[in-house]
Amino acid sequence: MLRRLLAILLPLAFVLVTALGLPLTTVVAQQETQEVYVDRLNDIGRFASLAATALDTERTEALHMELRRYEELYGIPVALLDPAGEVLLSSGSARELVDVLADPATGTVLAAALAGFRPEPPTAVWPWRSEPLVLAEPIGRDSEVMGVLLLVSPTDGLRSRILASWGWLGLGGLLPLTALAAVAWPVSRWVLRPVRRLDEAAATITDGDLSVRADEVGGPPELRSLAASFNAMVDVVERSLSRQRAFVSDASHQLRNPLASLRLAVENLEPYLTDPAAREAYDDAVEEAKAMHRMLNALLAATRLESFGRAEPVALDTVLDTRLERWRALCAEKGMTLETRIPPGLRLLEPPGGLGGVLDELVSNAIRLSGGTRVLLRARPGVRVELSVADDGVGLDTEERVQALGRFWRAPKHQNTVGTGLGLAICAELVQDAGGELRLEPGLPTAWGYGLAVLIRLPEAAD
Repeated sequence: MLRRLLAILLPLAFVLVTALGLPLTTVVAQQETQEVYVDRLNDIGRFASLAATALDTERTEALHMELRRYEELYGIPVALLDPAGEVLLSSGSARELVDVLADPATGTVLAAALAGFRPEPPTAVWPWRSEPLVLAEPIGRDSEVMGVLLLVSPTDGLRSRILASWGWLGLGGLLPLTALAAVAWPVSRWVLRPVRRLDEAAATITDGDLSVRADEVGGPPELRSLAASFNAMVDVVERSLSRQRAFVSDASHQLRNPLASLRLAVENLEPYLTDPAAREAYDDAVEEAKAMHRMLNALLAATRLESFGRAEPVALDTVLDTRLERWRALCAEKGMTLETRIPPGLRLLEPPGGLGGVLDELVSNAIRLSGGTRVLLRARPGVRVELSVADDGVGLDTEERVQALGRFWRAPKHQNTVGTGLGLAICAELVQDAGGELRLEPGLPTAWGYGLAVLIRLPEAAD
């Protein structure tokens, strides 16, 4: 999160500095250009005054010497052109001006000067363009133009100064960016520390540990308020769950004694019952009392299972080593066989309460309810380890498989079989709490169709 925040803040700061710096670089280039232009304009104005005198007196030797000396000192060629645009005098060889005079931009400047107007000054010289700075000054006025002075100033030094100024501007912009980056790191850590701790607390609570609380001390006031609200919410959830579990546990315990007394009282009536109808009613009452006793035990077991917190890595071989023999013995009592297809070395995240308890319930259901001849336990490795408990019994149709994961649901064909309808629903919830999935599919093939397969997918655990 810290890197993402810095990845957003620093580019935004760079864009802001760039947006402010680009107009400033333009201003710098314009200012430097104007300084050079004004300086060259003063020079050409002085030469224009000398040229006007020289043309009036027809004595151009002094002007020619001034132009030559000027180019020798500053490396800037100057030429005097007649009204037809032909070179009369030049500070150097006239051939040096051929390329400049052939440039269309120079032609535009000369045309304005020959018409008696001083051309518009340049806005800015850019470092990536090498064209010289061309100035033209008319000699005379309006229709009495006697000639034009043309000054061709190289821009190498000007472009170097502009680049140097831009470099200093860039360095000046880099310094606040560096300072911002240096300050943003600790400030971002300070701001995000409560968020990170809040995320860690939420992850721990998701794993089932409701004793963890977020830090309400560090960070900005808004995040401290958020942490306080989060802790208040966890307190409410913890109290609600505690009251719920306490209610189920207390209700089960409080009902156990009256139910035992009721069952004892009903059983004490047995010696006095001679009528067949009374005996049948007695048997129904005893059976109902036993069913209620099993229901209370199931509720207590569900409360104990749901009180476990988080998924833990476990070796599947370790889980099965303590159970396979017992499952085979239970299958043998029902005339069934247990087959296993388990690759060695599989590790996965077991649901809260243990993977063994879930498999005990699924194998027990297959033995009690399937009415088949064999149970197959198999596993397949992968990013999500796949476990399957399949049988070749009577199975469930598509609609029943959807309903079977609800609490207290029992198939019509199993109404007279011992059970509460809670085990499969609790197993599905525990598997989901471990980040897995439990679903029902057709099982092993039978003469009339397919049995039932309970498929579990759980995340693989690293060694």
